[in-house]
Amino acid sequence: MFRPLNGVILAGGEGTRLRPLTDSLPKPMLPILDVPCIKYVVSSLAQAGIQGVYLTCGYKSEDLIQNLRNVDFGVDVHFTVEEQPAGTAGAVKLLEDQLSDVFVVASGDVLADVDMNVLLNEHQQSGAVATMALTSVENPSEFGIVGLDETGAVTRFKEKPAAEEVFSNLINAGIYILNKEVLEYIPAGEKFDFSKQLFPALLEDGKKIQGSVLQGMWVDIGHPDDLLRANLQMAERRGTMGDRNNARCEGPIVSSNFATSRCTVVGPAYIGANVSIGDNAVLNSAAVGHDSVIGADSELNGVFMRNNCTIGRDCRLQNVLLGEGCKITDGSILSDAIFGDYQTS
Repeated sequence: MFRPLNGVILAGGEGTRLRPLTDSLPKPMLPILDVPCIKYVVSSLAQAGIQGVYLTCGYKSEDLIQNLRNVDFGVDVHFTVEEQPAGTAGAVKLLEDQLSDVFVVASGDVLADVDMNVLLNEHQQSGAVATMALTSVENPSEFGIVGLDETGAVTRFKEKPAAEEVFSNLINAGIYILNKEVLEYIPAGEKFDFSKQLFPALLEDGKKIQGSVLQGMWVDIGHPDDLLRANLQMAERRGTMGDRNNARCEGPIVSSNFATSRCTVVGPAYIGANVSIGDNAVLNSAAVGHDSVIGADSELNGVFMRNNCTIGRDCRLQNVLLGEGCKITDGSILSDAIFGDYQTS
């Protein structure tokens, strides 16, 4: 069967709802099991035979390029920088001369560990000019919902519908297989969006857009609690039952050999390399970056922490996100909090 030769990954988002975590780190670089979020979608493309990827960068583009330049993605990666925001479709239009006759577009700031072959097969078999990846969510009001006919063809869209406007729980997952001819509908030099402008224009002109439900894992990480949830779901997807000598481990755990102690780790959980956990500490649904320390008698429930963090003795953390190098002093009690890099409680 055919294979697109290349693709575009949109990585220009600011991640404003994730601040202060994104004050120092571009949203696509936020870690999922200590791996940049964007790497999962690039790896999915590579596994489907895509040979080259263009990363469109905007917000903190220099930081993004610097952080990703030496990452082994398994495909050729080229970086492009938008001097002015061009919109999702406009950013792809800028690369028109470099794209193959059929190509892939994906978002770099959602967690997408998916089987791209399903989308490619659907696109080829349907004869559509565009195939849109779909996923179901419990609350579609924050997304663009999609209506399908009995053949799976897209019939209508609604961006961020009010509760009374919801007609489907299938949403646009931000991954598309496109024939190059659709770029003719995107005006050069203008800010232009896929969902709001391009796809409605294609439907109005009688062009077929196919919907295809993703096979694999897709999580939007637009909110702080989504970032923790993405880590825990990936740990559950890839983890095994823990076995760490004196430590009592329950549920799926992804971990390196952390310093053994009489602690309890309740999965799903991720524990990075060179992590020290003190006696009688309890970790319940936690994602812990490498080279971190958790003091004795501390309890962590629903905690995401980046690398090189230190949590003192006898602390209680509930629904807390910590940036790089944070320090939580002995006896601290924290709930529903986000700390930027190198902050101290």
